Amino acid sequence: MSSSRRHSPFAGAVWMMVAGLCFAAVNSLSQYVSFTLGLPSTQVAFHQYLIALVCLLPWLVRHGLRQSLMTNQLRLHLLRVALAVIGIQFWLWALAVPVPIWQGIALLMTSPLFATLGSALFLKEQVSRARILATLAGFVGAMLILAPWTDDFSWASLLPVAAALFWAGYSLLVRYQAASESSHTIVVYLLIFSTPFNAMLAIPEWQWPSETQWLLVAASGVLSALAQMSIARAYSVAEASFVQPFDFAKLPMNVLAGWLVFGWAPPGRLWLGAAIIIGAITLLTHLEQRAHKPVS
Repeated sequence: MSSSRRHSPFAGAVWMMVAGLCFAAVNSLSQYVSFTLGLPSTQVAFHQYLIALVCLLPWLVRHGLRQSLMTNQLRLHLLRVALAVIGIQFWLWALAVPVPIWQGIALLMTSPLFATLGSALFLKEQVSRARILATLAGFVGAMLILAPWTDDFSWASLLPVAAALFWAGYSLLVRYQAASESSHTIVVYLLIFSTPFNAMLAIPEWQWPSETQWLLVAASGVLSALAQMSIARAYSVAEASFVQPFDFAKLPMNVLAGWLVFGWAPPGRLWLGAAIIIGAITLLTHLEQRAHKPVS
């Protein structure tokens, strides 16, 4: 019964696409409420993730909240969530500057490249020459998107790269903890600890949102919760190796959202750089799966 429930590739692809649509809407809402309406990005992060936690609480309870909180790795959970929150803050700061969504979301896709480097440096994993070349190629794609040699380059463009770096650290800790902790425990601690971390960063420049700001932030929080549940659902009904490529659909979705809301049209170098990054990540994923494939 469990195997038939799990093997549903089409459903997995649909759920991943739903998550991409939700995140595209969240990014545009967050950028509009921070850049256009002037709500500090730290406040956006706090309200958004608090609302997401409230929305997901019934789901967490239904899946055994008390059991999921049982852990012997509390410090690692705190460190992991701290890395995730710093990444969130860098990302929302980038949207508030603003960094165009097309550029920011493409640069966020470099996170697996940083994770590959981190796995070699901190987890002492063997990294083949092919993985090194794929990682270098991915960073070449990122440089094409950043284009530091042009007059349009701004140091603010590096904020999404900083977010990708911290989220790579978060991913490495997830990989390390997954050997002894359940996926539900990892998600529960992320949702619970992110709220107080975001609150500490929001308090110094606290201001009460206006009615319009509150409605937009509330909508982004609800959509964030829906995105998280969609991702969880995607991985529960289909193999990760199948649904992962559908995550790349978030790039054109975010480009479209940025164009509809702000009128930002990306230059041609975006698609070349993004194609190189996507190709590098796809190759890295294939090489990693082959390296961890059990010998029959």
